[in-house]
Amino acid sequence: MNGLYALKPWYAERLAGVRAALVRRAVSPDTLTWAGVLCAAGAGAALGLLPAPYAALPVAVLLAARLAFANLDGALARDTGRCTRRGAVLNELGDRLADLAVLAGFLWVAPVGPVAAAALAATLPSWVALAGAATGAPRRNGGPMGKTERCALAVVAAASGWYVPVLALVAVGSVVTAGVRLRGVWRELTDRPAPAADLTGSPR
Repeated sequence: MNGLYALKPWYAERLAGVRAALVRRAVSPDTLTWAGVLCAAGAGAALGLLPAPYAALPVAVLLAARLAFANLDGALARDTGRCTRRGAVLNELGDRLADLAVLAGFLWVAPVGPVAAAALAATLPSWVALAGAATGAPRRNGGPMGKTERCALAVVAAASGWYVPVLALVAVGSVVTAGVRLRGVWRELTDRPAPAADLTGSPR
C-alpha cells in the first residue's frame, strides 16, 4: 500500500534534467534540503494568512517545490557521491521540519487541539520506518498517508477551507500508515536476531 509514493520513480524521471543541471553547478544536496523546508514554511504561511480559495495556488506551487526538493536532494547526493551520514540525518530532520511547518499554518485557521494531534500523528510513520531501518529492515515509505498525501490535503484545505476535517484525516491516516508500516517491519524482523550492539546496549 504505497499510495502516491508509487509515483516517485516517474516523478524522478521528470526531474532528471533539473538534477543534471544541479550537478553541473555543484549545488549542495543540503541546500536543496533547506530549500524544501523554506518552501514548506511559505506554504504554511500562505495557508494560514490567505483566505480560501485564494490560498490554494500559492500553497500548491510551494508544496510542489517542496516535494521536488525532497526528491532532488537525495538523488543529487547519490549522483555526486556525496551521501554522508550527516546528510542522511539532515534529510530526515528537513522532512520533519517541512511537515511541521505546513501544519503550523493551520494554527491561524483551526483550534490548537486538532493541529497538535495532526502534527504528532504525522511524525509516527517516519519514526516507525526509522526504527525498522535501525534494526536492519528495509526502510518503508509510502501511504496511505505519506508526505505526498499530506501535501495534497493541505492544498485541499487551502482551496476549500475545510481545515479541521483535513487535520482529522491527516491524523487518522497517519496513524493507519504507521500501523501498516509497523506490520511490515514486524513481519520482516520476525525471528531475526537483533544486532549484537542492541543486545549488549543500555537497557530500555
